[in-house]
Amino acid sequence: MEKEEYLSLQHSESVVAQMAATIFSSLIARDTSYASNEDELIEKSVALAIKLAKRADTMIKSDEEWVKKNTDSAFLSG
Repeated sequence: MEKEEYLSLQHSESVVAQMAATIFSSLIARDTSYASNEDELIEKSVALAIKLAKRADTMIKSDEEWVKKNTDSAFLSG
């Protein structure tokens, strides 16, 4: 029996993993001899997914990034 693997990914990690899977599938569709360089293609896919995510993060401002957060202390001095 094979050892089971458990993952606990944060939301951003799961998004990047999905992007990497999409990139990986396109790379293996293009390269019919991918079995010999599977690890290399996986590394390339993850690196490209991270690069895309970082670029999107710098170019796109989310709603939370536009809202000014309250930095006042909850402590009330008397």
